[in-house]
Amino acid sequence: MNLWADFHANGDRRVVHKWKHYFPVYERHFAPFVNRATTLIEIGCGDGGSLQMWKRYLGPHAQIVGVDIEPRCKDFEDDQIAVRIGPQQDVAFPDIVIDDGSHVMEHVGATFAHLYPQVAKNGVYLVEDLHTAYWPEFGGGLRKPDTFIETAKGLIDELNADHARGALAPTEFTRTTQSMCFYDSVIVFERGTTTKKWAPRIGKEKDEEPRRKRSFFSGRGGP
Repeated sequence: MNLWADFHANGDRRVVHKWKHYFPVYERHFAPFVNRATTLIEIGCGDGGSLQMWKRYLGPHAQIVGVDIEPRCKDFEDDQIAVRIGPQQDVAFPDIVIDDGSHVMEHVGATFAHLYPQVAKNGVYLVEDLHTAYWPEFGGGLRKPDTFIETAKGLIDELNADHARGALAPTEFTRTTQSMCFYDSVIVFERGTTTKKWAPRIGKEKDEEPRRKRSFFSGRGGP
């Protein structure tokens, strides 16, 4: 059963409250972790239903950790589900992070700055409900410099810093991030390292001898 079907079968369980267009995003990025020893942290427990949903989806080897400031959320603990009461920055070393917490821009940015470097080297960090980046009551506003949307736009440059010809030095984010994926109200960061970045040109062109590999960064070819 996929997550969307699981959501619709949720009638007698704890409430899950998610935008429907998030479900394909979850499956696209979380599928590699199904039935593996995985730690998922969800910041913001809501009514506890999504913690149970992640447990069902990820399977018997997953550990689900909810983080919330509301003491009542301790009642959501179950087999494979733990709940920590405290600030949303106070977590460490997960494979998957879902930030569904306060949605206040200051909190979203502080949590990402603290937690993203601690995510597993091939892990996923997902921030949802980023429509609040445009809403003043959450510290948002169109092109307001300190919203997480604007922060993420700057991180696109860091992701590509190896190609900036010295205008921007590579950072730890550059070295440990494989991709950034933007969706309606959601941004997903996929961590990972790469081998040397270069653009090989291999093969025999018409009426020519086979070309040796040529590296863009060595100045001997490339696009």
